[in-house]
Amino acid sequence: MKVKVDSILLFVQNIDNLKAFYVTLLGLEVVEEIPTTWLLLNAGTCTIGLHKIGAAYLDENQEGFKFDNNTKIVFEVEGDLSAYRKNLLSNNIKLGEIMSWDTYPYWVCDGEDPEGNIFQLKVKK
Repeated sequence: MKVKVDSILLFVQNIDNLKAFYVTLLGLEVVEEIPTTWLLLNAGTCTIGLHKIGAAYLDENQEGFKFDNNTKIVFEVEGDLSAYRKNLLSNNIKLGEIMSWDTYPYWVCDGEDPEGNIFQLKVKK
């Protein structure tokens, strides 16, 4: 049996807020949408689904909601990572510094989407 990643689903509190991040700032293309409930994005080799979290887990009163998680989505980007980072920082996206290692052929920068989902941007050296 051969297995490959088809989709990654994130359960989220605010679809519109994350749509602004993933579509407007990261440039992913919308494949399918049910407003405020579901958003499927083309992420190159797989899709990313944003699914409204179930009511039992939803806290409508919690401003600035962020999930605790142990997952990181890695996006390979083209172009100037420093300029890309600067643009995201100017849009209040939390990002670390750009870094690399001698034996690793990429520059990387880790960040958090508006709900605390960890992502990494990487670009070939």
